[in-house]
Amino acid sequence: QASDVAHTMQHWHVYVKWNEKLFDEMYRAYQMGRSAEDPSKKWFDGELGFFDFYILPLAKKLKECGVFGVSSDEYYDYAQANRREWELRGREIVQGYLEKFQERNSRRRASAAPSGATA
Repeated sequence: QASDVAHTMQHWHVYVKWNEKLFDEMYRAYQMGRSAEDPSKKWFDGELGFFDFYILPLAKKLKECGVFGVSSDEYYDYAQANRREWELRGREIVQGYLEKFQERNSRRRASAAPSGATA
């Protein structure tokens, strides 16, 4: 249970890195028609709910049972800190994810165009 979501209980930069990778995967599926919903519309609120109803309760259980020894406190503390930081910066981060995705997509299309073709 914890291994799939461990990035949410680590340093902020680790959380954002893996969160962006998941966003890219979900957004790509949407762009290709494999998903009906645009994940960017609910990503910010979805992450808050994920922290509140899954991550923080899980991190608290891990802390209470001491499964990771002295590190158990750290995981809970990081989860709380990441949730607070997401609440403050998450909207702008999602916008940044979208912009990066669109930029990468533009570069892919440009490099895939036949030479001599104009856009």
